[in-house]
Amino acid sequence: MKKTLTELAKVIRSKNCSPFELTLDIIFTDRNDYEKVKETQQFNKEVIARLYSIKVDEVKSIIYFSPAKAIKIVLNRTQPSGCKGDKDVYGAQQHAPLLNLFINL
Repeated sequence: MKKTLTELAKVIRSKNCSPFELTLDIIFTDRNDYEKVKETQQFNKEVIARLYSIKVDEVKSIIYFSPAKAIKIVLNRTQPSGCKGDKDVYGAQQHAPLLNLFINL
């Protein structure tokens, strides 16, 4: 069965991790769904790189935090926060590529 991430997560957000990095947070509603996603490693550097049109090595880390049923993804920002041309100084609008991601359960 496939579901969108928005059907499975109660929180999908992004924010600055530093002026040069962005963090994506996904907090699942259901423990079983979280465990299935964690077990199958559906969030990996290749998937995130493809979603964000970046190189795989620009995805710094993917951390599964089981006590919170959460996944934290850290990636390089395409531009430093606040520099000329930056359209999202706080990194708060960068989670959109995750919203229509399909997850296999």
